[in-house]
Amino acid sequence: MKLPRDFTDYFGGKQNVLNDMMLSKFTHQFFEETWTIDDIPEDYYSLKDGVKLMSSGKIHQANEGCSCAMGTVMTQFIQNLRLKEDQFALMDMEAGIEHFGRGIDNGVDLILIIIDPSYESLQLSKKIGELSESIRKPFYYVLNKVTKENKEMMYEAVWNSSRVAVSLGADPSITGEGLMGKELSEKPDAIENLTEFLLSI
Repeated sequence: MKLPRDFTDYFGGKQNVLNDMMLSKFTHQFFEETWTIDDIPEDYYSLKDGVKLMSSGKIHQANEGCSCAMGTVMTQFIQNLRLKEDQFALMDMEAGIEHFGRGIDNGVDLILIIIDPSYESLQLSKKIGELSESIRKPFYYVLNKVTKENKEMMYEAVWNSSRVAVSLGADPSITGEGLMGKELSEKPDAIENLTEFLLSI
C-alpha cells in the first residue's frame, strides 16, 4: 500500500500543531467532535481490500525537532474515534514505551506487544505489562521469530507467559518479503489464529 499523506498535515502541519499546542499551554483540542472511519479525509489514507492505512507523520529532515505534534494529534484522534461493531482500528506504535508516556494507550481497548528473541525485548515485556496494568488495559504478547531452539527460552523469559496470544515462527519467506518491503504472499496460520483469538475476546 502507498503511504498516505501525514495526518498532521490536516491540521496545518507539524509546526502549526506545535504552535497551537504552545499557545494553548498544551490544552488545544484538535477534534471538536467524535470521528468515524468514514470521516477520515480521502487524502489522508490509502485503501486496499477494505483496510484504510493512515500515517500520523514522520521526521522528514535532520534537526526537525521532536515528534510531540504527531503524538498529540494521534492521542486525541484515538480518544475521539468511534467504531462500528464490525470495525477495528490497529495502531502500530514505535518500539519501546514512549507512547505510554504520551498517553496514547489510554484510548485503546487492548495492547498487543510484539516480542522478538532478544534480551532487551524480553526485559521490556515486564515494563510494558506493568504499564498496561497501571492504566487498566488488557495486554497480550505475540512471540516473534520463534524457532524450536528458542521457543522454550522465550516462554520462560517473557514476563507473563499466560498472556502469550500466539507465537510466530521464524519463516525465511516472511523475512525475505519484509526485507524487500513486499506484501506477504501467504498468510501464516499463526496470523489466522491471532485474528480468531482477538475476535473472541
